[in-house]
Amino acid sequence: MFQLQENVERASCAYTCGSHCYTSSAVSAAQAEGYSLYKSGETLNDYPHVYHDYEGFDFSVSGTYYEFPILSDGAVYDGGSPGADRVIFNTADKLAGLITHTGASSSSGFVECT
Repeated sequence: MFQLQENVERASCAYTCGSHCYTSSAVSAAQAEGYSLYKSGETLNDYPHVYHDYEGFDFSVSGTYYEFPILSDGAVYDGGSPGADRVIFNTADKLAGLITHTGASSSSGFVECT
């Protein structure tokens, strides 16, 4: 039964950042919180903030982009440690994708989540 549950959980991953699986509902929740803060001009520990895309990712939506933490424990970010993973959205609240510091060539760099 454990193996079946593990396979179901893997199948429900909308994105995988390093070894962390994110469901579409977790992505939506993080994006919604980040966009709500952006629209109200507020931040939590300096998030959301503009993501400059220095890495040159080929997002399917146009920018200006904002980054907001998505947490591997399933909680919505509330101002604590942001962890390594970010949800990227634009000013029209369109999801651009997820990125992570995990596996990047520098501590400030990012790679795309799959």
